Amino acid sequence: MSLIAVDLGPVQETLLIPLLGRAAETQKANGLIQDDKAVEIVAALDYDFSKWQKSQALAGATLRTRMYDQYVQAFLAKHPTGTIVEIGCGLNTRFERLDNGQVRWFDLDLPDSIALRRQFFQDEPRRTMLEASVLDTDWMEPVAATGGPWCFISEAVIIYLEAAQARQAITQIADRFPGAWLLIDTTAQKMVDSQATHDAMRHLSPDSWFRWVCNDPHEIEDWGNLRLVESRTFLDASPDLMKQVPWQIRFFAQWVPWLIRGRLEGYRLNRFVVDAAE
Repeated sequence: MSLIAVDLGPVQETLLIPLLGRAAETQKANGLIQDDKAVEIVAALDYDFSKWQKSQALAGATLRTRMYDQYVQAFLAKHPTGTIVEIGCGLNTRFERLDNGQVRWFDLDLPDSIALRRQFFQDEPRRTMLEASVLDTDWMEPVAATGGPWCFISEAVIIYLEAAQARQAITQIADRFPGAWLLIDTTAQKMVDSQATHDAMRHLSPDSWFRWVCNDPHEIEDWGNLRLVESRTFLDASPDLMKQVPWQIRFFAQWVPWLIRGRLEGYRLNRFVVDAAE
């Protein structure tokens, strides 16, 4: 069988990093995730993954994915028939991992990413792919029609936008979906400025790098009816996840966290809730 060509824009190409991370972790004896679909997809793509094979960022990307999974599981525990919207879904398999048999799910991404995604996934009665930018608004119509409650996930997506675009994307969701959970990661100035030496991003052109600087996630609360409920770094991962990360990370996290906390503080996973307008 011939390999599937990869024809993605520069930012969209970054979706291949977490894909490879999940595949690599799956093939470990005690990896962070079990994702046989990721292994299948990596093997099917005509793409040179070798530049990332030894990157420590792969484990970090998978740890991030698992931490996001825990947020989504918490949402579904409260709202089993709720609606999930995965912004910039790429080739993620979160629906396969977390589907509870009741959730309504939307996978949102740009046309080139969705075209590649359709090579491996298909729409189902409770799961729909949407071709659009998060900056558009038409995609919100079928999402709003479910009646909610809603949970929006931006895992390494909005950080690639310019600051004004990031604010637009977040505020238009907040304005339209009261009560929603909004899961987004944020990157501080130092992290944005150091991508030329980043373990994974340095292998891509600057056109692929993230741009939005957010030094303090509390700043986002000033944009509207958004309330920051929780903000975590990788050091705040749950004990069950920390048992599965590479031993170097476990060592530093347990014995000398102050050595790496400064680096990790610049990247945060945040859970916001959209409060009703007064």
